[in-house]
Order: sequence, then structure tokens, then C-alpha cells
Amino acid sequence: MSGKLKRMFNTDKTYGLVAILLHWLMALVIFGLFGLGLYMVELTYYDALYKTLPFIHKSIGILLAMIFVLRIVWRLVNVSPAPVAGMSAMEERLAGLVHRAFYLLIACIMFSGYLISTADGKAISVFDLFSVPASITSIPEQEDTAGLVHQYLAYSLIALVVLHAAAALKHHFVKRDVTLRRMLGLGEKS
Repeated sequence: MSGKLKRMFNTDKTYGLVAILLHWLMALVIFGLFGLGLYMVELTYYDALYKTLPFIHKSIGILLAMIFVLRIVWRLVNVSPAPVAGMSAMEERLAGLVHRAFYLLIACIMFSGYLISTADGKAISVFDLFSVPASITSIPEQEDTAGLVHQYLAYSLIALVVLHAAAALKHHFVKRDVTLRRMLGLGEKS
């Protein structure tokens, strides 16, 4: 395997370019969707963007769901880098728990968003390129209930992201290990 192709895959020491790209792409899109969601729920029916922003939010959300599935598949077919040297067993368990919580929260946020968007029985149009059909429409007060779940899970995800970022910065500046460097694609210190 050529060096460039090899760099696409994870190794036992660092993440490959595909894992890094998926990580940061999802992070940016999630923050963007969170901000967009906060803004659009304040719009009134007479605002010019009342229909446009939810359309964009839903479309990007569906595309993110597709990237999320790709990320899970990529994680399953790749080796996971070994824990960073000097990490305690507690830190390893906590990191694993946080990563599983990320996946669960993201999946639940996406599913609740789907339930909100399809509560009226209409498909979700993704930038008018394709549609995702409504399949579950019989939950009592589906749109409102799923909306509350979506909101609280989104806040929980952002709170967990902030803790995750703080931990990464602690590893970089306090413990001075390679945790953050390898997710930035910088590998070991020279």
C-alpha cells in the first residue's frame, strides 16, 4: 500500500486522514446546526427565513446522518489507536464512555429531528435533490414531544462537546501528551 493511501487509515498510534476529516466535519456541522436551530426557533411566521432555515436545517441534518453512518462504518473497519501513554485506566474508561455517549446522543438527536420533520406525514426534502419518506407518524403529540427531546439532547451534546474539548486541551497543555495532536493529524512530537 502506498504511503498516501496508508495515511488514510488509522494506525495503532494515530488516526488516519479519513477519521480526522469525519471527526472535524461532523463537529463543525453539529455546531452550525445547533446555532441555526437556536436562531430559527425564534423566528415568527412573518419572518422572511421562517420556511427557508428549517428546510436548510433538515437538509443538512439528513446529510449529516449519512456522514454519521459512514463514520460508524469507518470506525468499525479500522483499527482504533491505542490509548495515549500515561493515560490512567479511569481516563481510558471515561474516554470510551464519552465517545459512546457522543454516538448515542447524535443518533437520538437525528432520530428525534426526523420525528419532528415527518410528524405531518410528509417526506423530508433534502435540498430538493431527494426525499426521505415519513414512516412514523402515529405518536401522540409527536412533533412537540420529539421537539423537546431534540432540544434537550442538543443542549446535552453541546455540553459534552465542551467537556470533551476541555479534556483535549488539558491533555495538550497540562499533561503535554499527544491526544490532541493525533486528532489534528500531527502525530507524535518531533
